[in-house]
Amino acid sequence: MSALATTSPLLGVYRPPSPVLVSGHGTRVVDSGGREYLDFTSGIAVNALGHGHPTVVEAARSALATGLLHTSNLFRTEPAAALAEWLVDRSFGDRVFFCNSGAEAVEGALKFARRWATTVGGPERNGIVAFKGGFHGRTMGALSATDRPAYQAPFAPLVSRVQIVDPGDPHAVARAIGPETAAVIVEPIQAEGGVHEMGADFLAGLRELCDDAGAALVFDEVQTGLGRTGLLWGHEWSGVAPDLMALAKPLAGGLPMGAVVLAEHIADAIQPGDHASTFGGGPFVATVALAVCEKIGSAEILENVRRADAWLRERCAGLVERGRIVEARGRGLLWGLELGRPAAPVVDAARARGLLVCTAGQEVLRLLPPLNTSLAELEEGVALLEEVL
Repeated sequence: MSALATTSPLLGVYRPPSPVLVSGHGTRVVDSGGREYLDFTSGIAVNALGHGHPTVVEAARSALATGLLHTSNLFRTEPAAALAEWLVDRSFGDRVFFCNSGAEAVEGALKFARRWATTVGGPERNGIVAFKGGFHGRTMGALSATDRPAYQAPFAPLVSRVQIVDPGDPHAVARAIGPETAAVIVEPIQAEGGVHEMGADFLAGLRELCDDAGAALVFDEVQTGLGRTGLLWGHEWSGVAPDLMALAKPLAGGLPMGAVVLAEHIADAIQPGDHASTFGGGPFVATVALAVCEKIGSAEILENVRRADAWLRERCAGLVERGRIVEARGRGLLWGLELGRPAAPVVDAARARGLLVCTAGQEVLRLLPPLNTSLAELEEGVALLEEVL
């Protein structure tokens, strides 16, 4: 009997729907009953190359063959150094810290920003500014900067000196960022919050306000980073560079890994013992991650995402014109479809027809196909979704 067939010993923090998934290949997953589904969730943007991609499989086999799966942070390894070099060479950053998840990456980024800010500006420069609609994780620091009162309430009091501001109110944003601000954290596209793009002008304004105030600008690219928008980093569309960037989801192709990329001036303030991760950057995960990053960063994959963007932009506009949805928002292969009604029943109905999608708030469907999804597969998935709508 399946371990999930009866009452499960797994902690009930999720409400897992049937089916029980047992295998995957490309854009498809298969449940324990043998039924196949087209997967437009990608494990919530994690499986950027789909399921069972040869790049991931071969890298994992190669790493396993060394017998060196874990060393702790007491020792250095070549895979972690090579991955850090790849990330630095292709970003604004100069140093990298590895961890295990997006929430940990956000925690690390906020800690590093506060360490730097209090070092150069004094102990009173410790405030953090975040934005309405933002989602940064569920650990205590990340949750404190996440605009979800219902998620926060059971765990109050949270980390102090965090202010959440409406991004649509420029005067409130300007007032919030001042001499006591250590960091401003923002997603280039608020994915969990309904797929709202922050926009180049807004991000440029934040950069200017942070520079004037002596604050660090942190981009949470856990979901938008590594090709999801059609460029390697979601912030590249704006031309604005941060001081720190949090990465995770697709980084290691389904294995747990997060990273913080830091500019030199931030990294210079960090001292031995300020932060650590026993598992972060282990040789097995780092080997797979480098192979995944190299594949995602290829012209082939990024061009495919931009092709998909153009196709989805036109196709979703048609859904709006026909009254199937209220609005379509997104970039690359991160799209939110505003329904004007609860999205959960649509998710259930799509799953019943063999399509996996997820939500981004109460009334928004979120589409997160793998970055190598073909236009034919996109047509198949959107056609199924239109039947449901």
